[in-house]
Amino acid sequence: MTDTYQLKVTLRGAKPAIWRRIVVPGNLNLERLHRVLQDAMGWESCHLHSFEVHGVEFGAPDSDDWGSGSETKSEKQHTLERVVHAKDRFTYTYDFGDSWVHQIVVEKITPGDPGAPSVIGGARACPPEDCGGVWGYAELVDALANKEHPRHAELTEWVPPGFAPERFDLALADARVARHQPQPGKPRTASRKRAPRTWVRARS
Repeated sequence: MTDTYQLKVTLRGAKPAIWRRIVVPGNLNLERLHRVLQDAMGWESCHLHSFEVHGVEFGAPDSDDWGSGSETKSEKQHTLERVVHAKDRFTYTYDFGDSWVHQIVVEKITPGDPGAPSVIGGARACPPEDCGGVWGYAELVDALANKEHPRHAELTEWVPPGFAPERFDLALADARVARHQPQPGKPRTASRKRAPRTWVRARS
């Protein structure tokens, strides 16, 4: 029997705050937690990632540096309940180029298995892939909001259709995350990766 973990995930450095509150089973391994975080936030799983918990790094065994002296531990072999406790904090970094660092807080642990992972709260849209990290995203938001900005037209066309920085669809995020409930006797379908968009940030 496992417990229910309530996690608050906040994108470090983003202002206004971009955050999600999720509920997951404690026996979820970190590889599956990575997939839940991707869908809860709205990322497209185009880049490498890692977790850091109490100074220990966890990642995917197929990373380029795996087996070359790295002390990174396999995320598939460690569950949430094995590495964290109530009120603990740890980080999840996605895209080592843009360096999207997510601060994760274990808000509470309650008895019982929650079943499928779920998203129960959140605010603001996930930044588009490859927009240059927190600083690049801030510049992007400014350009979208200002029709007089020299890159307004270019970036309005570049962002995904219908993108709005303040928009967060809780029902959609929850539906995506719920897919990560394992079904007995049925293998989990691998996530589909999309080719990343490329945005070269203007240099001053």
